[in-house]
Amino acid sequence: MPAVRTKTKSEETRAVIMDAALALFRQEGFDKSTMRGIAENAGVATGAAYYYYPSKEAIVLEFFERSCEEMRPVIAAALENLPDLDARLRELIRVKLHYFQPNRSVLRALLRTGADPGYPLSPFSSQTKDIRDIDIAWFGRILVDSGVRIPKDLKPMLPGILWFFQMGIILFWVVDDSPDQVRTQQLLELSAKSVVFLIRASALPFLRPLRKTVVQLVEIVRTPGGKE
Repeated sequence: MPAVRTKTKSEETRAVIMDAALALFRQEGFDKSTMRGIAENAGVATGAAYYYYPSKEAIVLEFFERSCEEMRPVIAAALENLPDLDARLRELIRVKLHYFQPNRSVLRALLRTGADPGYPLSPFSSQTKDIRDIDIAWFGRILVDSGVRIPKDLKPMLPGILWFFQMGIILFWVVDDSPDQVRTQQLLELSAKSVVFLIRASALPFLRPLRKTVVQLVEIVRTPGGKE
């Protein structure tokens, strides 16, 4: 049995500050929270909080990085023995919704600036690129041996398309005020089936012209200025 690594004092302090920050974000909201308030909540000096995190944005960014790492084995276990692409797609997104549920209000507070790629915490920013790439790779993984024939021209960009689909689900989820976000669950069930149906249909010969147009549209969206 492998030995469990003991956290260093520095790692423990960082974790205490992060947990205190997330608690304050949930209570006061992200915009109203301050580094001084976070330090007080964590029981450390304000200077110590700034030593570990230069800003509250840095705290959230590390939270995203930590989340990415912690979800890795959970996602892998959830996807095991799921041969159907529809089930894989739903389960992959469900794991993330479940993980972020305690901090749903924090994600909601970040919505206002989340669409701006210039904002460091945006899922489209350069600062979150590594996290985004890992996330997109999961969608590539669920396509492998899924039993769904994927056209060659669509295959390279399909993981990114599915990532955008996920972002739409998450956007709906953070503003969904139905009990236990039941509307989100319904949306995920139906939309995942529709997405997989469209992927299957895209391989049909008579839909090749339409697929070609879709591929061109995706290239325009994902390439700045529409140029390579």
